[in-house]
Amino acid sequence: MEFRDLKAQYKAIKNDMDAGIAEVINSAKFISGPQVKELEKQLANYVGTKHCVTCANGTDAITLALMTWDVGPGDAVFVPDFTFFSSGECPAFEGATPVFVDVDPRTYNMDPEKLESAVIKVKSEGKYIPKVVIAVDLFGLPADYEAIQDICKKYDLLLLEDAAQGFGGSIRGKVACSFGDISTTSFFPAKPLGCYGDGGAIFTDNDEWAAHLRSICVHGKSGNDKYNNIRLGMNSRLDTLQAAVLLAKLKAFKEYELADVNQVAAWYTKGLKECGLTLPYVPDGFISSWAQYTVQLPETVNRASVQEELKSQDIPTMIYYIKPMHQQGAFENTDSANADCPVTEKLCATVLSLPMHPYLTKEDVSEVVGKLQNAICK
Repeated sequence: MEFRDLKAQYKAIKNDMDAGIAEVINSAKFISGPQVKELEKQLANYVGTKHCVTCANGTDAITLALMTWDVGPGDAVFVPDFTFFSSGECPAFEGATPVFVDVDPRTYNMDPEKLESAVIKVKSEGKYIPKVVIAVDLFGLPADYEAIQDICKKYDLLLLEDAAQGFGGSIRGKVACSFGDISTTSFFPAKPLGCYGDGGAIFTDNDEWAAHLRSICVHGKSGNDKYNNIRLGMNSRLDTLQAAVLLAKLKAFKEYELADVNQVAAWYTKGLKECGLTLPYVPDGFISSWAQYTVQLPETVNRASVQEELKSQDIPTMIYYIKPMHQQGAFENTDSANADCPVTEKLCATVLSLPMHPYLTKEDVSEVVGKLQNAICK
């Protein structure tokens, strides 16, 4: 069994995929070909934002957003403690100080109450200037943006939505990648919408920021003149082959994959509800795109033994994430390490992610559920 079955996906969309790739190869427009602009147009329409700027990867997308806002030394950037490393790495790389915030034990996303407490603490200490909140849509579920947006307005903070795992999720009909002042996503192959390599995108309604982003994506160019560089930038473009791949995948994602992956999640939840596990929680009005289906094991259960037992029966599992951000070696002996995040620490010790993708059958899910139950009871 595959943890995320890209082979099954390719088999399902092979005709569209092969035709799109062949068109790029025949045209030989491998950089900034027409498929890139078409993809940006379709992504912006799907998300509901005015601008979409594609780039080389999701990490660059966050960095480009922070560069656009001139985030740097002396700035505090608030980041959930339970997330992938790039959420905190990017502001630190710009010289800012990540302030790690604990998460909600049910949604795994940033806890708004803990966020406000962290902002108040930083303001009262006076060492750093609160500037940006990076809210992460973890495992496909949008963060609590109604509460987080209110906090950002109250304390005059910019909001960056890190939707690397959240593409396709929504809150009361409003789609992920549209909640931030700037929002970003990743097209890493394992993401809800992934390409066949690295890729990313940035979304905003702000015309000035969008123009700035397009400039710094290509070495700080001036408009369409790539040999007139008016600022320092970087080389971060989505190549045309990846755009063609994403156009084929986006069609499938919109037509059936998002609905199918939610059906798979429903099968898991029904099958596991009597197993003594803490199951994923989706608040009313929210839709997850299920980048992962992540359960919490009882603290009395040996997670490593469960993983080994499932692996022996061809059931792959993963741990996202095994170490809190504030305990990462890169932040050792920095102010970022001084975080009080007990929920994150508990999650890192108990979470387990199961095979999850739109091409799992009901029988596949039943097999995983049965073998997980047996492994827990051993």
